[in-house]
Amino acid sequence: MRVAIHDAERDRMPHKIFPNLALMKISAYHKKRGDSVEWWDKAKTYDKIYSSKVFAFTPANPHLPDDTIKGGTGYGLYEKLPSNIDICHPDYSIYPACDYAVGFLTRGCPNSCPWCIVPTKEGNIRPSANWKMIVRPDTEKLVLLDNNILACEYGIRQLAELSETVCKLDLNQGMDVTLITEDIVAILAKIKWIRYIRFSCDTDNKLPYFKRMSELFKKYGISLSRVFIYVLVRDNLDSADFRVQELHKICKSFNIYAQAERSLKSGTVPDKLQLEFAQRFVYGRSYKKETWLQYCNRLNLNYERN
Repeated sequence: MRVAIHDAERDRMPHKIFPNLALMKISAYHKKRGDSVEWWDKAKTYDKIYSSKVFAFTPANPHLPDDTIKGGTGYGLYEKLPSNIDICHPDYSIYPACDYAVGFLTRGCPNSCPWCIVPTKEGNIRPSANWKMIVRPDTEKLVLLDNNILACEYGIRQLAELSETVCKLDLNQGMDVTLITEDIVAILAKIKWIRYIRFSCDTDNKLPYFKRMSELFKKYGISLSRVFIYVLVRDNLDSADFRVQELHKICKSFNIYAQAERSLKSGTVPDKLQLEFAQRFVYGRSYKKETWLQYCNRLNLNYERN
């Protein structure tokens, strides 16, 4: 059988490095069956074509045949891979620039945040895999995609085990700072991090927890310059600015990254002001010297929405 795989995000970013986990498992499954697997080429014909799209804002490829098997949140499809495919170890050869392992130790989330699709897509949090099932023999790097690993005792135990290994870790989605305890910080202090220790700051009420986390990190010798914080930017830009400014006060070394809200669940897309806030005010580091209102006044931007 001749099989083709299509990574929708690669259409927009041809040099995309971060791998699509579902496509790697699909590739591994078909290669084990003796099928040929290659990247989809619209000029060729195939017995079966799989397309995966992660993000809703990624354009759909109009040239894909009607019988293409599509999956992924970007298509609004939440079906799981068939179990006989999901158990396959990913075929990393299709992303040769990827030098790390990727996977989930837990799936789902116990929260019901209005902007998040995870509970709808994956349900409540639960164990998914052991870290030994995910690592690669050719690299010490491991990138975990868990959405709320600290909300699951199993996830915490897995992190504790990883802290005793040579693995270098990245928790790609960010941890919930409200769940940080001294015992957890003791584990985080022993982990070998690829680069950042990631958290999220979606609401104002999380700010006191970042102050507490900072104190614990200092106690256990973790550099605050390694902290990376995702700041959700919803339609209340005063709230987003307040969080950014307060985080900067807590520690000027924090790495702050703003994400304008996009939600398939509610059909939300960011407006121009949200994108200006995220892409220029925060990414351009203007927040370090001025507030959002000062920034808007300086550039003669209309602060009030029409």
